Amino acid sequence: METQFIVSSPGRADFLNTHQDYKGLPVIPAAINLRLYISANLSNNNAFNVKSIDLEKLGEPSTDYFEIGINEMIKRKFFGNYLRGVINVLVKKGFAEKLQGMNITIKSEIPIGSGLASSAALEVAFTELLNRAFNLGLSKKDVAEISFMAENMEAGIPCGRLDQYGVTFGSIIKLDCKPPYNVEILPFKDLIFVIADSGIRHSTGDIHPKRQMEINLGLETLMKSADVPESLKAKLGYRFDQPRWEEIREEEIGDYLSTLNETSRKRILFTLKMHSLTEVALKILSFKDVSREELTSNLGENAWRKIQKSPPSELNHIILGEIMNAQHALLRDLYDVSLPEIERICEAALEAGAYGAKLSGAGMGGSVIALVKNREVGRKVIEACLSAGARRGWVSEIGEGVRMERYSEK
Repeated sequence: METQFIVSSPGRADFLNTHQDYKGLPVIPAAINLRLYISANLSNNNAFNVKSIDLEKLGEPSTDYFEIGINEMIKRKFFGNYLRGVINVLVKKGFAEKLQGMNITIKSEIPIGSGLASSAALEVAFTELLNRAFNLGLSKKDVAEISFMAENMEAGIPCGRLDQYGVTFGSIIKLDCKPPYNVEILPFKDLIFVIADSGIRHSTGDIHPKRQMEINLGLETLMKSADVPESLKAKLGYRFDQPRWEEIREEEIGDYLSTLNETSRKRILFTLKMHSLTEVALKILSFKDVSREELTSNLGENAWRKIQKSPPSELNHIILGEIMNAQHALLRDLYDVSLPEIERICEAALEAGAYGAKLSGAGMGGSVIALVKNREVGRKVIEACLSAGARRGWVSEIGEGVRMERYSEK
């Protein structure tokens, strides 16, 4: 009798507070309708035989074979490392005796290297497959954390927890990126996104370490400066993940940032401005009131005038769109992770009627996400993005998290 399993997991739009999870700041991912599927059946040996249909079509390495145990990582960026990493974490946690070998086939709607969490979707789906097939008793949080450990600690990709938690829980969540990594499912779900894939593949492993190092250099200068008061130093630290960023006000650190090199100054200023914008967005997504002062100080008077003229039915969407635009500008101007191709796609989306547009993921390629009024506007935005150079596009409502699609015995 052959046992068949199919598990699916969503991609995620890096909605708000991009490049903040690895600093311990809260982030807001949104699951999308594009999904990855893993189908599996039990094998007669103690190993996993894996095939990726999508990678095979691309002419890239598409198969892997590994046993239940501590597996070595293959060459950098090899897709099998994410699955090997999951097994390594489970074995180290004492689950080896519960696992059995499987034949696995992967098929995904999520474009690879597109800033839509394709690797996290793979890790999370595989972890949940093992969880459900072998009754491991893992909670959603366990699945997300094991998937994170597989990529960060085993595969050696310096990612934060944004992707794995966003994919596991689905919906729109606020993820606290400091222990105990609390998850809050946000009530505002009436959002429709256009996802426009630029076709330019990026790598988190190439971007995150550089930005982290640039922040570290700035922090070291501040911590060693005799001019910086001890009260401010108490909130800082020497590593990007040490400061109590949420307690630092731009006005209290601004004068001291001028002593840093331009790059480090920009990276630290980015961190503070992004978080401030995200705090405003969290109020909207939780149906809380936002003051004029909060909007003008974060978005400026021009945005405030636009918001004032908004139809009541679109007010919250217009504010969220303006926040997306402001965060994209910070990613471009203070974090230097945009490209001319990305800028053209964002501009085209806005001209076609999107409320707001920003890059999704680490940047330097990947996808643009745009917030739109409805599917009809979404189709127009996709056409404009394709004309501006995007390779492909989708309209997506908010998606569900990882789930079992089939569990049957033949």
